[in-house]
Parts: sequence; C-alpha cells; structure tokens
Amino acid sequence: SRRLFKETFDAVNERFQLLFPKMFRGGRAHLVMTSPDDLLETGIDIVAQPPGKKIGNIELMSGGEKALTAVSLIFAMFQIRPSPFCILDEVDAPLDEANVARYNEAIRTMTERSQFILITHIKRTMQSVDVLYGVTMPEPGISSLTSVDLTTVDKKIAGKGSLASAVA
Repeated sequence: SRRLFKETFDAVNERFQLLFPKMFRGGRAHLVMTSPDDLLETGIDIVAQPPGKKIGNIELMSGGEKALTAVSLIFAMFQIRPSPFCILDEVDAPLDEANVARYNEAIRTMTERSQFILITHIKRTMQSVDVLYGVTMPEPGISSLTSVDLTTVDKKIAGKGSLASAVA
C-alpha cells in the first residue's frame, strides 16, 4: 500500500506540475505530503503560485483560481488513472472567458480515452462539445429532453450554408 501510494502520488504530482502552468499560462504548483514519514496517514497539501502572485495557501486564491487549480489536480489524477467517463458539474462556472477556453482545450485532449459529461451554463463550453442535451418544460410540470448532435449539424451547415436549414 505504501509503495503504491508513493508511486501514484509522485506520478500525479509530476503531472500536476506540468498541467498547472498550462492551465494558468504560467505559474507553478506542486503537492506536498503533510506527514511524509507516515504514508498511510498523511494528508496532501497543494502549494500553488498563479502567474504574478506569491506562493500561498489555496484558500487565499480567488474562486476562479481555486477552480482552475482543482481542475489541474483532477485532470492530473485522471490522466494517471483514466476512467471510461467523467462527469463535471458546472466546474467552469467561476472561470473567466480565457480560462474557460483552456479548460475546454484540456478536456478535448482527454476525449480520445474517456467520455466527458459536462453540466454547464457557459456558452463557450456548450460550443466546444460534440452533443448537447437540454431539459425544457413545454408545459408546467412536464419535462422534455432535447438533444443536438453538433458534429452532424456542422456537416449539414457546411453542405447547406446555414444553421436554420441544418436544424430544419
């Protein structure tokens, strides 16, 4: 257990150190064990320095910085131990436009090995996906599922010239 934990910790930490500056377009971050002598009981701290800021506790970061740091760590773990699918619920909500773009790019790089289900209200994220699902309420108390395969829509737009004709 100790050996497996240490190997996984080191691999995730190495990947996290690579992903963080990509997500932030600079800066640095790493993971630190709180009790490195007791691997089965240790905690893990995140030490992060976004570009232009001092190294500090994650609690002192803005909401967007915290989210992007957490995404960097989650994606580092996910790349070390991928899963067939991943559900991310409004993770992009606190991010600004530039960070949403980097978040979407990072997800796109991992879609060859895993399927991502993104719950979002951010238009830019919706524009980056392959399929959109939405829930509408045509009548009070009655929900209806709507879906659009954007890969098919893109092909129809290229052939017909307008979104109206592709959707019709």
